[in-house]
Amino acid sequence: MATQQSTVDQLLIYLSAAGDVSAKKMFGEYGIYFDGKMFGMVCDDTFFVKPTKNNADLTAELDMASPYHRAKPCIIVPMKKCSDSEWLSELITVTVDDLPAPKPKAPKKK
Repeated sequence: MATQQSTVDQLLIYLSAAGDVSAKKMFGEYGIYFDGKMFGMVCDDTFFVKPTKNNADLTAELDMASPYHRAKPCIIVPMKKCSDSEWLSELITVTVDDLPAPKPKAPKKK
């Protein structure tokens, strides 16, 4: 089941407190980006965040699951938790700081 646009729109409103966050549609689901880094995704109307060393304390009480078949487990962030803008901004900051810079895209072949 694909994610509804309204779910992503609401999530982006919550995430806007952290700064310039964007969503990119990918195979009926969405990648969530901050500062060019994909730190999360929305699959089946569920918000997932990549686990990192420094976000473990913030997310200790949250469940983990694979967002899609054969994916690494990610942290499930309930939408009701997203309404806490201070907590959500901190989660995004520590998560993105732990993630490597995106790899440069290969030039297109002629």
